[in-house]
This record gives sequence, structure tokens and C-alpha cells, in this order.
Amino acid sequence: MAGTTLCTDTSEAVELFKAQGLYLKPIAKLTVCVQLPKLKEMGKSISNWEVMEKIKRMAKPHSFVSLKIIKSTMEFMRLEGEAETKTEIKAIIQCLDGRTIKLSGFPEVLKVKAAEAKVSHPSQHDWDSFFRDAKNMNEMKPGERPDTIHVKDLPTKWFSHRQKDRPSEQVVKRVFENFGEVRCLDIPMLDPYRKEMTAVKSNGLQTFSFNTGITFDLYVQYKEYISFVKAMDSLRGMKLLYIADDEEEKAYTSCIKVDFDKTKHLSDRSIKKRRMEREKLEQLEREREEKVRKEREEEEKRIEEEKRKKEEEEKEKERKRVEKLEKREKRRREREEKRRLKAQERKRLEEERQYQAKIQMEERRFLVAQRKLESIRLLGELFSRIKVI
Repeated sequence: MAGTTLCTDTSEAVELFKAQGLYLKPIAKLTVCVQLPKLKEMGKSISNWEVMEKIKRMAKPHSFVSLKIIKSTMEFMRLEGEAETKTEIKAIIQCLDGRTIKLSGFPEVLKVKAAEAKVSHPSQHDWDSFFRDAKNMNEMKPGERPDTIHVKDLPTKWFSHRQKDRPSEQVVKRVFENFGEVRCLDIPMLDPYRKEMTAVKSNGLQTFSFNTGITFDLYVQYKEYISFVKAMDSLRGMKLLYIADDEEEKAYTSCIKVDFDKTKHLSDRSIKKRRMEREKLEQLEREREEKVRKEREEEEKRIEEEKRKKEEEEKEKERKRVEKLEKREKRRREREEKRRLKAQERKRLEEERQYQAKIQMEERRFLVAQRKLESIRLLGELFSRIKVI
């Protein structure tokens, strides 16, 4: 998970909410100041890497979780180191403070000073003076007095329940109730309309930096001042520790930023303004949804109408096609009928011709036979007459 570091030593852990695997662990940091030699030759430089390696070797057998240079001038170099525990930091300071190192190419020895780093965290004096001097605050009203803490960069998964990508408000409340009764809390990440809300610092509203959801911001308001003080004191100089509830029981730490709220974020007026703004945005959202719904219905109707028209056009087209085919088929049948009738007529005429020819043939035969018979009779008559003569 981004922003978290694997932890190998949980001996200084303080229980925060065991059911969720959450603890507090002291921030163990120190600052190391190395007095640099005067550079007498042009082009000659001091190796930052060599200085850091010398510091690491001097700290052995102890080791740093991280070591980085935070400031470098011609006179000195300041480094910040972090170890797993406060005990180890004290041991490293004993190894480094007052010692000297020698860099290659430089005859001078360099003095090293080491001390525990001060952790930036508001003190009681800070919030007392702030609320005392603030002219637009009324300490009789919740949210306008020291009762609200603002915590940044809390790992989302560590405070989740069922939805791993969103913190659970119930879990968050139970965690911070360890310091006292919570009057109300606000997790901007859980408000879907918060990104759209206008920031007007003069009326108590402010903008929020929404990240990808890996971490989230939180405002917690306590009913009692003592609970607020307890929360601020308990979180001072601490980072969040998470011990996984599995066989390996791996531990991870995450640095969080804690401050008291200076914006009246959880004052009744600010809460009311956010609620009104949310209701306005919800109304706009409903109107947008209604508009989208109507547009969708109109689009569906348009599509349905186009579909209906297309179907009618297709039906009309099909009807015309069928009608055309039927006409073509009718013409074909008519042509075939004509051809059939013509063939029948030709056949009838041929049969009639053949019949007439047959009749004529019979008549001719009859006539020939008749003539033969008449010839025979005539010859017989002639022969008869000849015999008489």
C-alpha cells in the first residue's frame, strides 16, 4: 500500500483499537549535523553519499530505517534519520553525537552532532492562543472552540469493513472514541457531493484534496474538552501502526498529520451549510437524472417510432414485392394459358383438318367405287346389247 512502511519492531506499540489491528507507534527520528570543511580548491566537492555512508557505519550495530539530507550549505550538512524505536534512536545518538568523521581528499576531521528530532505537532498553547485571538469564533458553540481534530492521510483499508476501498464511519468512530465521547465526525471522502461544494473559507467551508482513495481525511469533534486534549496528546509524535490479522502478522506503519481544526468545519452553521448545499446538489442531481430519464424515454420512443416506421416500410416493401411477384406470376400463368389455348386450337384445327381430309378421302373412294360400279353396269349393258345383236 502506498504511504505505508513495513515495521519490524512493535515493542513500543500502544494499543489504539485492537479489534481493527490498530496501534500507535512513537516516531523515532533524529537530526545529524555535520560541520563541513572549507573548500580551498576550485572544483572540489563533498560527496553526500560518502557522508551518509560514514554516518551509517558510525551508527553500527544499529541501523536506520531511512536517512536523508534535509539541508546542505557551504558550512554544514543536516541529515534526518529514522529508526524503528525510540530506544534505538537514543543508542544511535550516543554513537554519533560529539564524534568526528574524515572524508577522502580532506585533511580536516568533521565534527558530528546528533539529537532527537522535534516532531511538529500543535501544543495546548497553540490552540489556546488561536481561539483566544480569533475574532470570528464563539467558544460557547461546538466547532468554534478547541474540540475538533483534523487528521490527514489515514490509510483507507485499515479503517474499512466490507468495502475495502472506502473507510467505515462506524469503525472510525469506534477507534476515536478511545479518547472520549464523539459528538460528530465527518469523512469528506464518503460524501459524493463534497467535490462539487464551493469553498468559501470566510463562511467556514473549505476545499479538500481528494486523492485516489488510498488515504482519507477525517474531522472528529468531541463533546468534552478533555477528550480533545487526550486525543491531541495521544497522537503527538505518533504514527499509525497496523498489525495484520493473519498467520504472518505483518506490521505496517503510516505517517499521519494531526492538527486542531481552525475552519469551524464541524460548527452547527458549517454543518447546516454543507447540508443545504448537499440538498441543493441532490436536487440538481435528481433534476439531471429526471432530465436524463426523459431524454432516455424520448430517445427510446424515437427509436421505437423509427423502428415501427422501418417495420412498416419493410412491410410495404414486402407487400409491393409480393404484389410484383404475384403480377409477374399472373402474367406468366396468362401467357401459359394463352400458349395452352393456342396449342389446343392448333390441335383442334389439325384434328379437324385430318378429319376433313379423311372425309374427302372416303368421299373420293366412294366416288371411285361408284364410278367403277357404273362402269361395270355400263359394260354389262353393252355386253348384253352386243349379245342381242
